[in-house]
Amino acid sequence: MSPQFDAVLFDLLTALLDSWTLWNDVAGSPARGRQWRAAYLRRTYGAGHYRPYEVLVAEAAREVGLPCGMAGLLAARYDELCAWPDVDAALAALVQGGVRLGVATNCSERLGRRAVRRIAAPFAAVITAERAGYYKPDPRPYQLALSELRVMPERCLFVAGSGYDLIGATRVGLPVWWHDRIGMEKPAGAPEPVRHTRDLAGLAHFVLAIGPGTVAN
Repeated sequence: MSPQFDAVLFDLLTALLDSWTLWNDVAGSPARGRQWRAAYLRRTYGAGHYRPYEVLVAEAAREVGLPCGMAGLLAARYDELCAWPDVDAALAALVQGGVRLGVATNCSERLGRRAVRRIAAPFAAVITAERAGYYKPDPRPYQLALSELRVMPERCLFVAGSGYDLIGATRVGLPVWWHDRIGMEKPAGAPEPVRHTRDLAGLAHFVLAIGPGTVAN
């Protein structure tokens, strides 16, 4: 059976990496970390044209009553980021199946490159908001990734970590698997993904083994 997709494009900081634990630790508690992260997500997904990532993180900290210096503390600890437990096996299976991998992340180039090194997989495209010049869900980061992966949108699965990517990726024609690890609220108006899961179990099978005519449940 032929693969359903030739490439898989991932959100980096939520779909592949457990960045939430680091944010919570820097903030001092899970509740404060989640508030901070939610404020940051609203800012980045509403930013459009690229503004320095670290500035948006600092603004989000101030919005929820945390010191702006938290942004620098978070950046200093980026090398502590860890992949979710099932990521390595899922990516290895995709690579073995001949699927090209990429990431599109709302991050600075410096921090995005540091983060992607925390994952032991060969990425054919690493697109940051800084390099694209725009934050997701603007179409340009996804389009740049598709260009570098040399694949048409319908032949590339996007694995989202945040519900906001449901909007942006779908607009450029990417089918979306929502790896909703922490249980986020789906943004108003966001379309339904082809899969909505709390882990990556079955991802490689979905990409490699399910034929184009199979209906996703």
